Amino acid sequence: MKKRLLAVLLVFVLAASMILPLSGCTQSGAADLMTEVQPRQLAAAAVPDAQNAAVNGFAVRLLQNSASEAASDSVLISPLSMLAALSMTANGAEGETLVQMEAVLGLPVDTLNSCMHAYQAGLPDESTCKVHLANSIWFTDHSRFTAEQDFLQTNADYFGAGIYQAPFDDRTCREINNWVADNTDGMIRNILDEIPDSAVMYLINALSFDAEWQNIYTKNQISSGTFTTEDGTQRSVEMMHSSEFLYLEDEQAAGFMKHYAGGRYAFAALLPDEGVCVADYVAGLSGERLHALLAAPQEKEVIVSLPEFESEYSADMCTVLTDMGMTDAFDQELADLSGLGHSEAGNIYISRVLHKTYISVNEKGTRAGAATVVEPSDTAAAEVEEPKRIVLDRPFVYMIVDCENGFPLFIGTMMDTGR
Repeated sequence: MKKRLLAVLLVFVLAASMILPLSGCTQSGAADLMTEVQPRQLAAAAVPDAQNAAVNGFAVRLLQNSASEAASDSVLISPLSMLAALSMTANGAEGETLVQMEAVLGLPVDTLNSCMHAYQAGLPDESTCKVHLANSIWFTDHSRFTAEQDFLQTNADYFGAGIYQAPFDDRTCREINNWVADNTDGMIRNILDEIPDSAVMYLINALSFDAEWQNIYTKNQISSGTFTTEDGTQRSVEMMHSSEFLYLEDEQAAGFMKHYAGGRYAFAALLPDEGVCVADYVAGLSGERLHALLAAPQEKEVIVSLPEFESEYSADMCTVLTDMGMTDAFDQELADLSGLGHSEAGNIYISRVLHKTYISVNEKGTRAGAATVVEPSDTAAAEVEEPKRIVLDRPFVYMIVDCENGFPLFIGTMMDTGR
């Protein structure tokens, strides 16, 4: 039985400080513009290690800023999904807005385009391990807004984005919801309640991961246990026990990696040492340190106890991204997204970045989902030794990792299995 790891990143682009009334919307349903915007065939090369390290830096900074906002609550972020959608958006940024976005994302936008294109081209599509990335751009057919052709072409070329023009009415809302559902195997539904009058564009990225554990747990590997939170609260959990052979260790934590079928992807967990709280451990983490840790796990036996857990997380990421240095994009006057398009109603800026995630880990595998809404508005061999033991019976950091590239599709903290 397969379990699914899903992420959806929805970039919700609105326009103009002064909203003009919607009129002249005579079209019924979305017009597929791919006959006008044909993606060009680009060569796909392997993603350089330095770029993978940069992605880890972005992932760690996202986790650090999100964890500081969430205090003692569990956090779960999809760095890959956010990177994809924000990279598409960055193709429409200019001037200082672009400089700040590139600094936060960790790479120049041209490099991000090539990196994401190369990554998408090499995804597995097997019965026991399938990773799917889909992108689309939807923009209003209202006469006040004009999308830049170069912007659409670039995102079609590098991200394979479908291009649709629509009246942005209730029917368009349903069509977007259907597109998201179709590209997440029905896991994410009704991501939009409505389309505001001010909306001029949506950039959507959907990421789905569908894989079995390489070694599924059997009934005799599962027993009742207790998870203790940092404040001493105890939760009854089902603990899954196994021997793994990829050990992780740094100055303040120890952990392991457990492969999914095919071996390219793995669940990774890091348990801070006794006396080190998760918040302090996360605060001291760096992209370089995480990348080195994931790229070179020690090949030694680890006796692991992993709790079955389920977690949900939601947040507006505006403060997180602003604290990371992406300030102008959220400023009604300073934002420069002119490469995306222009509106007669006023300047285009980002007003919200909503991120929602869900994960469930059990004996069969992992099932998770994520959704993000960005809303710009008009303005080696080891000697024989005793095996290591990792018992995740207290708060820990965890990831779903691409072992080939050494970066996380998802990264989070598990603070309380009862939430």
